[in-house]
Amino acid sequence: SCNGCDIEIVATMGPRYDPEQVGTLRQGSPKHAAILLVTGPLTLRTRDALRDIWGQIPRPRAVVAVGSCPASGNVFAGSPTIVGALSRVIPVDIYVPGCPPRPQAILEGCIQAAHLLAEETTHDQRAIREERP
Repeated sequence: SCNGCDIEIVATMGPRYDPEQVGTLRQGSPKHAAILLVTGPLTLRTRDALRDIWGQIPRPRAVVAVGSCPASGNVFAGSPTIVGALSRVIPVDIYVPGCPPRPQAILEGCIQAAHLLAEETTHDQRAIREERP
């Protein structure tokens, strides 16, 4: 990807936007996370790694697709190495539009994902309820 969304995520984590005020913390391991932020287009080389990371996040979990690339592939769409929309591989709960989105929008997407987790309405939580007899 172009790393534009990644740069905006770094800006979001700084003191200007202070994500910790709403309970958002970066985690070094997916095993300690509840929300996964995904940027850039989904490629054939990253698809399996993404599934692996997704599988390591304890349930319930939520996915925030940051920027236009995870939603559609954006300018990379049609390339033979691009899988397509992120939702073809893992369920997406929140889309943050933009190329790249502003830090405020990314933070708002994280807040919305946290609300979905609290309300037990993420794609993952609905699947858990459907699995129960």
